[in-house]
Amino acid sequence: MRVLFVGDIVGGPGREVVLARVPGLRQELSADYVVANAENAAAGMGITPNVCEALLGAADILTLGNHTFRHKEIEVYLSSSERVVRPANYHPAAPGRGWALTSREGQVPLAVLSLQGTVFMESMASPFTTFDSLIDELRSRTPAVIVDFHAEATAEKAALAYHADGRCSAVLGTHTHVQTADERILAGGTAFISDVGMTGPVDSIIGMDAGLVHRRFVLGLPTRFSVAAGAATLWGVLVDIDGATGSATAIQRIRID
Repeated sequence: MRVLFVGDIVGGPGREVVLARVPGLRQELSADYVVANAENAAAGMGITPNVCEALLGAADILTLGNHTFRHKEIEVYLSSSERVVRPANYHPAAPGRGWALTSREGQVPLAVLSLQGTVFMESMASPFTTFDSLIDELRSRTPAVIVDFHAEATAEKAALAYHADGRCSAVLGTHTHVQTADERILAGGTAFISDVGMTGPVDSIIGMDAGLVHRRFVLGLPTRFSVAAGAATLWGVLVDIDGATGSATAIQRIRID
């Protein structure tokens, strides 16, 4: 089976390229499932119910991250959604769910687990112990399990991948919006990349208006960022998974300009 994972969708330009290109990419790449990180899909920060519904027309599952609850109206939506997941290591009382299961006729089901890092980010429950507490249940439902690890530090991402090696199909890093070139399959059969990249405006600084971000760094003054305008690029990865064992057999970076 093949899974296309689309990197962090940023604002309107990111949404537009996903809706325009992903249906065709699914066929072109023979992808059985499409997963996308969408935590910045609404005006560059957070997500809303309407944006979720639009993106679910192209993706089977949406994952979120540290901006999950930026928009208040998402709380009720997440409480009932089975296809949009926030990090599982949020407080247990937080609205929503930390993993989802999707299936297509003739294919092994796919489970997607969302976790958030703790280095240089908000205080959370340990992603390592959260993974340990959930992976056996997910593996009892399907051998194919992908982890979206929304984290800042590349070392923490790699450490989780090694921690999870042989127990899930892939650990795919998100959050930094910059695609890394370290994709590989670990000894136990788990695919890994530090960051799958961003789906958003090309002429930008991680999706935001470059002039505003530059002003913030040069002057050190509080600056409200906004999503950059212009053409968008789609970054992600394509992961091949053995449906019988859940081991990854290939991981390939994807960039569509």
